Amino acid sequence: MRLSGRGLRCVRGGREVFAGLDFDVEAGEALAVVGPNGAGKTSLLRLIAGLLAMEGGTVALTGGDAELTLPEQAHYLGHRDAMKPALTVTENLIFWAEFFGGTPGDPAEAIAAVGLSHAAALPAGFLSAGQRRRLSIARLLAVHRPIWLLDEPTSALDLASQRVFAGLMTAHLGRGGMIIAATHAPLGIDARELRIGGAS
Repeated sequence: MRLSGRGLRCVRGGREVFAGLDFDVEAGEALAVVGPNGAGKTSLLRLIAGLLAMEGGTVALTGGDAELTLPEQAHYLGHRDAMKPALTVTENLIFWAEFFGGTPGDPAEAIAAVGLSHAAALPAGFLSAGQRRRLSIARLLAVHRPIWLLDEPTSALDLASQRVFAGLMTAHLGRGGMIIAATHAPLGIDARELRIGGAS
């Protein structure tokens, strides 16, 4: 499986954020998108996820499921932790598994993998910032999708949680998945870098 971008151009609010951007990611690889604030790291992820329209260029996935679109084969983890505060940790994960479709995993296993078993019955609104981030990471495990698009994925995580997440990313890559992560901090895994310029 290979994900490629060629000649990508992004315009936000009438301003060209980037242009002529190329990238390639193979199965089992991670790509760290780095650059100053405002360079377009988040915009690139959202463009790949189908959440932003491209002003130019192409993104192509080869070797994936021919019956699914690229966004249907990708998980997008943004800076905001998308959850319903009134639902419990488990209920949130079940909601996302049903929303994503496909073959869901065991919510209890995903919750345990991020160290939230003790909070499984707790409403998400009571979680700390780090716990909310861990619940968002559990969404990546709730339904298998080969492409992980991660925006500042380690934000709010303590060192122990960062190590756990690095292990989950390593396991995902070992199963032939791929990761593209916009980050200012080390991911804790082997990753090639794609540097984007721009205003800081």
